[in-house]
Amino acid sequence: MTRALLYVSTRHRSPAIGISDAIGSGLAPDGGLYVPHRLPQLAIEDFNPRGSLADTAHTLLTPFFAGDRLAKSLANICREALDFDTPLCALPQDDAYMLELFHGPTAAFKDIGARFLAACLRRLPRSDKHPLTILVATSGDTGAAVGSALHRQAGIRVLILYPDGLVAARQAHQLGCFGDNVQALRVQGRFDDCQRMVKTALQNHVLQTHCPLSSANSISLGRLLPQMSYYAHTALRYWHNHHTPLGFIVPTGNLGNALAALWVQHMGLPIAEVYLACNANATLPEFFAGADYRPRQAVTTLANAMDVGAPSNFERLRWTYPNAIEARSRIRALSVDDAHIQSTLTYHARRYDTIICPHTATAMYLLDRLREEGHRAPCAIVATAHPAKFDQIVEPLAQRQVPVPSALSTMLKRSTNAQPLNATQEALEQWLRQTTSDAR
Repeated sequence: MTRALLYVSTRHRSPAIGISDAIGSGLAPDGGLYVPHRLPQLAIEDFNPRGSLADTAHTLLTPFFAGDRLAKSLANICREALDFDTPLCALPQDDAYMLELFHGPTAAFKDIGARFLAACLRRLPRSDKHPLTILVATSGDTGAAVGSALHRQAGIRVLILYPDGLVAARQAHQLGCFGDNVQALRVQGRFDDCQRMVKTALQNHVLQTHCPLSSANSISLGRLLPQMSYYAHTALRYWHNHHTPLGFIVPTGNLGNALAALWVQHMGLPIAEVYLACNANATLPEFFAGADYRPRQAVTTLANAMDVGAPSNFERLRWTYPNAIEARSRIRALSVDDAHIQSTLTYHARRYDTIICPHTATAMYLLDRLREEGHRAPCAIVATAHPAKFDQIVEPLAQRQVPVPSALSTMLKRSTNAQPLNATQEALEQWLRQTTSDAR
């Protein structure tokens, strides 16, 4: 019989549980984030070199679901969630590539994790007669991906919290365009307020008895684990074609996407350096440069989906690297301000005809810096969203219109609605209690 892999809290004050329970609850009862008791180890030879992204995900994630009731469904979950391309495209610079993760239904990399989580939730039994409310704090792209993945799913409602006026216009339209079981709330605050409100609600056990809650942010293992799949798949394909490991430059806000790459690297697969490209929110770059970890209020930037001053997944990073000296020796993070985002967008559009979103521009800027410093190792920037989502920023800098993907175009034609909410815990909990009572 396969031995089950158990999951523990980063704060060590909650009992170990299986992956299904960890996905269902989102956050540990002590407020910590779930992590596996140990990271499994895999070898290149374990994977089918001609397999699809879904095949790679199934092999990669099988040890994480060992002994769990979802294990028998994992192959189907992967096929349902990972049914669109994540191509690695060559850039004009030598040995430089762009991993395009924006070909899903909402044109952002968050589609991958959100669709996987939805496929898992569909297979988890619920004993409670009340619907499960999925709380989502979003700085732009997560909310739409989760809304799309869980739209009209029976027994589940989705509540999206986003900072009013601090997401791109097309992002805001997406967040409110679903209706039915998906509701958007425009919070009078910043993303960190939204994230704090969600995490506090998840820890309110009295509220949970009245209104069962879970999360679909990257604090959820159901979101984080599938994000490992495109790093493993890309790294393995590159290894088979070039017989050398590929590095990644990851636009980074809440740290979930970068952590996925780091976990694949820790599992023994051929990933070279992992670089973190941050915007003007410098919490992580300062830490990796040697300062104490100092979360703070986020500042507003052009790369709004990365406007995070207190990244939740830092707890998981600490678990991955208990020794800060080792973490700083292995990871480099750079803060990129708005002026450099703008100049990078303009330069690459005009010189190379490469159009990218503001978040991807932070990674492109870091790639340019590495090449200037003489780093010639093969490296891929991670393109996290389609530039058409940020037309008001990108088009004036690129001096051209950006074609809108068909899926995004369909969403933009729908009506949209988001209700206002004060950035207080009391306001959120009152909203949850009232709407739960109204639904009965």
